[in-house]
Amino acid sequence: MVNAGSSSLKLGVLERERSLASVSMAWDTPVVDEAALADFVARWSPIDASGHRIVHGGTRYCEPVIVDRSVRQGLEELQDLAPLHQPKSLAALDAVIRVLPGVPAVACFDTAFHSQMPESASTYALPAAWRHKWHLRRYGFHGLAHRYVATRVADLIGSKGPGIRVVTCHLGAGASLAAVAKGRSVDTTMGFTPMEGLVMATRSGSVDPGLLLWLEQHCKIDPSDLADSLEHRSGLLGLSGHARMEDVLAAEADGEASAGLAVAVYLHRLRAGIAQMAAAMGGLEAIAFSGGIGEGAPQIRSRAADGLEFLGIALDPGRNATGAGDREIGVPGAVVRSFVIQAKEDVEIARGVGGALGWNLESAPLA
Repeated sequence: MVNAGSSSLKLGVLERERSLASVSMAWDTPVVDEAALADFVARWSPIDASGHRIVHGGTRYCEPVIVDRSVRQGLEELQDLAPLHQPKSLAALDAVIRVLPGVPAVACFDTAFHSQMPESASTYALPAAWRHKWHLRRYGFHGLAHRYVATRVADLIGSKGPGIRVVTCHLGAGASLAAVAKGRSVDTTMGFTPMEGLVMATRSGSVDPGLLLWLEQHCKIDPSDLADSLEHRSGLLGLSGHARMEDVLAAEADGEASAGLAVAVYLHRLRAGIAQMAAAMGGLEAIAFSGGIGEGAPQIRSRAADGLEFLGIALDPGRNATGAGDREIGVPGAVVRSFVIQAKEDVEIARGVGGALGWNLESAPLA
């Protein structure tokens, strides 16, 4: 499993769906330390396949795909859609292929899970000529995490049949929600880019496009500076001066007004987004929190739920405040069941590799 992030490269070895080893390598530029990569691989050889998290599959790649020359060229052509993430993903892909020549590589896409959303959820109200020429649509992201969490919730509930509706809340430095009905994404909060939707650590989330045009036209802010500010200097950081939620909460407890405002804005957008996802499905049976904040900030979970009683969400204070691993945190008998789930993207990638290569995961080793 190869997960190329903005500041680190995470490698993992799995057998079937069981993790054997993992390591994180820091990097600032899309240049992989191939010696370190080769050393890690050598310790776990033989490797049967490599699975790669690729942020953007565009409209072309809607399921995991074996990487050949044509696919590699196709991924290169999608870099403009994810200029911050795609180059690093491709650098890691190329490095692994060089270290493991002849070993099949499978690309697994964060956008794929959302690729079959209804047109009503995926379409922007823009001129048709624009939408068709430049493939302008709501792509959605964090799909590997959302798919895993929704599947895990169904397993915990014991629902193998149709009908389960779950809102998955992937809350980390980047954050998004998904409405998953019958195992399929029917709506999500991120859109054409990962900027849309919730307030994040340093990303603004949704902003009136008219405001951005006003800043360009009347304040003469350069588009590149505007993009950098929205990506790196907004969100919790822009509101409070702190990017990490634990620091924001500590500052709020110390009486910092800006931190209190940051939490209030964050929760307002989060509650509204959860209600939006529920509306997209006509109701819900479960809600699940994942990601660094979703798993590690019980205060955020409880304060978000406090405004969502009308949906049937009710957290048990004791279950919410304590415990580890995948667990249920709702009041017993609540209309909506509530969970904390560790989003195992590596397992979801392994499943994608197995599917692409036609392996039986009950017996085939994956890496």
